[in-house]
Amino acid sequence: MAKGIEEPVPVTVTTATSPSNLAAVPRLIKELAEGAGGLESGCDETRQSLAIKARTLMQALETPRETMIKHCWAQPAVFSAILCGNECGLWKLMAKNGDRPQRVKDLAGSLGVDPVLLSRLLRHLGAMGYLLEVGDDEYKPTSFSLSLSLPIMSGGYPSIVTMGGPSFINLHEYERNRGWKNPTDAKDNPLMHAHQTDLNYFDLAASRGYLEDFNNHMGGYRQGRRPWMAPDFVPVQEVLIQGADPSPEAVFMVDVGGCLGHDLLEFHRYHPTVPGKLIIQDLPQVVGSIVPSEESKALTAMAHNFFDEQPIKGARAYYMHSVLHDWPDDRAEVIVNRIKAAMRPGYSKLLINENVIPRTDAYWETSALDLVMLNLLSAQERTERGWRDLLEARCGLRIVKIWSGGRGVESLIECELK
Repeated sequence: MAKGIEEPVPVTVTTATSPSNLAAVPRLIKELAEGAGGLESGCDETRQSLAIKARTLMQALETPRETMIKHCWAQPAVFSAILCGNECGLWKLMAKNGDRPQRVKDLAGSLGVDPVLLSRLLRHLGAMGYLLEVGDDEYKPTSFSLSLSLPIMSGGYPSIVTMGGPSFINLHEYERNRGWKNPTDAKDNPLMHAHQTDLNYFDLAASRGYLEDFNNHMGGYRQGRRPWMAPDFVPVQEVLIQGADPSPEAVFMVDVGGCLGHDLLEFHRYHPTVPGKLIIQDLPQVVGSIVPSEESKALTAMAHNFFDEQPIKGARAYYMHSVLHDWPDDRAEVIVNRIKAAMRPGYSKLLINENVIPRTDAYWETSALDLVMLNLLSAQERTERGWRDLLEARCGLRIVKIWSGGRGVESLIECELK
C-alpha cells in the first residue's frame, strides 16, 4: 500500500510503550542459564546460539519505543563517536595507556581535542556499554574499545559505515524511484544514488582515501573463523594435493582478486609443502601495497583484472574468496567464464569461498552482508539455488561438492569443468 493511503491501523500506542514479550522472559532466562554450561566446550556455535538467545531476551524486555529510539538515536550516535575516535587517534592512545581508568581531560590534551567534545562522545559510548564509566569523565577500556586500535577492526567503520551509510538510509528513496525492483545493475545501485556519483564502490572508496580501510576490514572480517583449509573442514590432501603436478614451475593455486594475500598466506601456513607456485592476483594498486615479509616470499604477486583473460592456464586450483558476491549475475558470469577458459579438463578446479544462504534460519551476519551487497554493489549473497543457477546453468560448470563451514562461516564450493 502506498505511503499516502491512510487506513485504520489496529495497533495502539500502548503496544509501542509496553515490553514486547514479558511472558517469555522467565523461559529465556532459564534457557540461557542452562546453556551457559556448554560454553566450557569451546564450541562457537553454542556461544552464537546463546548470543542470539540473549538478544531475544533483550528484545522481549524492551518496549518497541525503546527499540525505535535505539535505532534512530543511539546506534547512529555510536557510529559517529567510534569514527571520531578512529580519526583523532583515541583508540590507539587508550590502548597504549593500557587497561586502566583514563580521564577525558588527559586524553583530550594528548590528542589536541576539545575536552567538552570528547566528554560528550565518551559519555554515550559509556552509556551504551562500549566503555566502562568509572567516575566523572573517567573511563576504562573494554575488549571492544581496545580492539578498535587494530586497523582490521577499525577499518570497517569508514569503509562500510561512512561509505555505505547514506545508501542504507536512502534505499527507500532509490527503490521508490525504480518501482521497488531488486537491484541487479552494477552501474545503477543505491550507493551511486546516495552519493550522486557514477563511480562504483571501490573507485569511490579509493577517491576518498578509504580503500586501505576496506582492505583492513576484509582482514578483520575473516578473523575468528575456521578457514576452509583446516583439516576438519576440507580434506585438502585428498581434494587438491593428490594428483597435482609436482613440478616446482607448475601453478598450484591462483587466488583471483585475493586482495593482500590473507587467504593464500593462511593456506601456506596450513600446507607449507604443496607442490608448485601460489599466485595472488589483484589490481595493480592492491598487489603493489603488499608489504614484503619472510612469509610473503611464498607468494607470487601478479597484477590482473579478473574481467580480462586469465593469464595463468591449467592451474590446479583457481580460488576466489568473497569476489562473486560483489557482482550481479551478469558480471559474475563474465568473471567465472574467464577462469573457466583457463581451466584444464579433468585437472583444474574452481574453488569459491562464499556464503551459501540456507532456505530457512539464516544467520544474522549473512543476512546483513546480503543487504550490504545490495546497497553498495547491486549484488548479493547467494542461496544454493542461486549458486547452481550461476555456476551450472549459466557458466556450464559442475558443482562437485559444497563444503559447509557451519553457521556464519562461508562454505567452499568445489567446481570442475563438465
